[in-house]
Amino acid sequence: MTTNRLVIPDLAGKAVLITGASTGIGAAVARGFADQGASVAIGYNSSAEKAQALASEIKAAGGEALAVKGDVAEPNACERLVAETTARFGRLDGLVNNAGLMLGRVHSLEASDQHVQAVIDLNGRSVVSMTRAAAPWLERQGGFIINTTSIAARNGGAGGAILYAAAKGFVSTLTRGHAKELIGKKIRVNAVAPGVIATPFHDRYTDATSMEALRKTIPLGRVGTPEECVGAYLFLASEALSGYIIGQIIEVNGGQLMP
Repeated sequence: MTTNRLVIPDLAGKAVLITGASTGIGAAVARGFADQGASVAIGYNSSAEKAQALASEIKAAGGEALAVKGDVAEPNACERLVAETTARFGRLDGLVNNAGLMLGRVHSLEASDQHVQAVIDLNGRSVVSMTRAAAPWLERQGGFIINTTSIAARNGGAGGAILYAAAKGFVSTLTRGHAKELIGKKIRVNAVAPGVIATPFHDRYTDATSMEALRKTIPLGRVGTPEECVGAYLFLASEALSGYIIGQIIEVNGGQLMP
């Protein structure tokens, strides 16, 4: 969030909207972009206090940040998030589709139709809606989209996480498809797939015994941190570092899955 920490010069001055950015990986990514001199819109839904605190933290360190509220499961809210961001910054160079939740551990065939729809809307359809809203701005000068998928998209999930895994599989496939559709508009689309990361997501859905069992499956021998995911996002955002990379998914999982 201060210019003496800049290491990726072509991110300075960019405007980036990150959904689900009030906590966890999203918050770490917001700090990471701010550290590179980018203006950051911190998308949130229910965590207003944490989003505002993060925006204040970034501004206190000399950066530019805005907290923007919206439920990305609602297409109209996605339009509003982009509108508020561009009204403030006058441009949009990057979109990070990071918002997502499991919405409870529910076995797929026991889930109500409403629950199935809610998981799909939040984790899958939201990426379509946000991308649709952001694309006209991104193509003005060329930009990037980075989707957050999951290790669950490859292994199918377990323990009541199958619907979430399936929705993330949709995100992974959409990433490859949008990479083909949008590169003609000079918009690069890629994704990051975190593994087991110590975030409020797991605080909410995974007990200590289950976390220890997951840890034992990781060759690195420990659970990851949100900050350890940030480099992948910054790399994919930088035209200088990854300008010839589209439709790719970077796995950040401590070796738990090696596709």
